[in-house]
Amino acid sequence: MEVTIFNYLLELSDSNDDDLENVGNVITKNEKYLEETVPQYTDEEFFEHFRVSRNVAEQIIRKFESSDLYKCQSGQFGKISAYNKVVIFLWFIGHQTTSFTDMADRFNISKSSVERIITKVAVFLSNLSPEVIQWPDADEKRQIEEKFRSNGFPNVIGAVDGSHIKIDKPEQDPDSYLNRKGYYSIQMQVVCDRNCKIRDVFMGHPGSVHDSRVFRNSPLLQTLPEKCGQFFLLGDSGYPLQKNLLTPFKDRGNLTDRQVNYNLQLSKNRYVIEHCFGIIKQKFRQLYHVKLRKIEYIVHLIRAACVLHNLALEDGFTEDDVLNQPIDYVHEEIGEGIDYEEEIAEDRDALRIRDHVVNTL
Repeated sequence: MEVTIFNYLLELSDSNDDDLENVGNVITKNEKYLEETVPQYTDEEFFEHFRVSRNVAEQIIRKFESSDLYKCQSGQFGKISAYNKVVIFLWFIGHQTTSFTDMADRFNISKSSVERIITKVAVFLSNLSPEVIQWPDADEKRQIEEKFRSNGFPNVIGAVDGSHIKIDKPEQDPDSYLNRKGYYSIQMQVVCDRNCKIRDVFMGHPGSVHDSRVFRNSPLLQTLPEKCGQFFLLGDSGYPLQKNLLTPFKDRGNLTDRQVNYNLQLSKNRYVIEHCFGIIKQKFRQLYHVKLRKIEYIVHLIRAACVLHNLALEDGFTEDDVLNQPIDYVHEEIGEGIDYEEEIAEDRDALRIRDHVVNTL
């Protein structure tokens, strides 16, 4: 996919992708926004407008400036700087209701340039994911486990869950993207640690697909034993019980006290993944409803937000800021026509492991 998109972007170099034309040749009140206003922002104001610290933005700019995606592009009216392109992208991904027209007015470029800049930087950041989103090493696992242990659930190194990213009605196969809440979406599956750092991400499935099926189609399922070793991930009842993936007991009114306590401790510790989704969507508000049209670019934009999230974890975005905001979070009930209890029952080893964990809490 990356090669295809890269070639597509190369083809744009003959167009006015990076032209500096005024919109309709009308001078707007934001004509010098990038050149004069943004440099005068305090660090706090920069963070408020662009959702990451100035230091993080500068790191991204340096990487982007040395990338082929930046070097290969030049319009007939000159090249927009790497700084300006990254800042334009950060503004877009950090604001929910902004339109390409608003962006064009604010940054004094054409709407087509805005769209191409957003696509280009999204692809660049998405391609950074292998170096920014990594599974914890042995030392990190021990540190993460200690934090979960201190919160009442030992031997855990992360939580997994899915979130729906709202999109406009796709041109192709729209019904498959219609989720059970009645809107079009793309699934994003994330594993995060106790600090809300993303350790694994898998996305692109249409919104009608159940969390469990997304998990079964993800590379994580096949690599889970190798990645986790003696440790566990925590998931909700939408996931199948695995040797390294603990899920709650179904409560039909006959649970023991220990099983009730297990469910309680699992829920209390699994909440970290919902917190993670809340941070991502509150910081990068475009994820409440992505405005791009092509699915492949939408996927890159979502992955770019995950990369930005990890890079920006130390920006000082407070817990209260997240918890006081609504989380657009969709869960489906256990699927129709699929007997998940039967699937779980077949894995006797996983059942025995869970019973052992129950008796240790």
